[in-house]
Amino acid sequence: MLRVLLVTDTDKPIGDLRDQLARLGYEMLAEAAAPAQLHAAVESQKPDVVIIDTDSPSRDTLEQLAVMNKAAPRPVLMFSNDADQQFIRAAVGAGVTAYSVEGLAPERLAPIIEVALARFAHEAQLRQRLEQVESELAERKVIDRAKRLLMERRGMSENDAYATLRKRAMDQGVKVAEIARQLLSLADLLR
Repeated sequence: MLRVLLVTDTDKPIGDLRDQLARLGYEMLAEAAAPAQLHAAVESQKPDVVIIDTDSPSRDTLEQLAVMNKAAPRPVLMFSNDADQQFIRAAVGAGVTAYSVEGLAPERLAPIIEVALARFAHEAQLRQRLEQVESELAERKVIDRAKRLLMERRGMSENDAYATLRKRAMDQGVKVAEIARQLLSLADLLR
């Protein structure tokens, strides 16, 4: 059962929306948060999805979304009356997963939530893969710097320098990148 946090900055009553989501089988969290409390509400209530009802996304709402997206990313659906492309781009840039301009038609809620969840999961996989590739690249750079140091100071070939790093890593049971970091740290210390 998905836990849903409702956020609104409109004067419209959200009781009907809360009831419709509950009828669809979603667990509704205690109370709707105001945009200014979005990050705190997500931290304390740990929803699976956030639904924001707004006339037009305010700068404060977008800032709160960006903070939440960095600290505790969640799928976010935004229903707004504002079709301005600049607002839509800003909302997506702040972490909105799905942006709907046509309102909160109850029969459309479940499919929109499912699309937002699928898109969020896909983006999470892409972020994870990007982090992995960036980490591998950083390790490769450290290893290359350490090889270069061994080549310059010990007159080794590139293959011999890597073999030396690899052997030391195997002897200590750590990754080659860790041995490379240790070597570079020691070289900095001895300068």
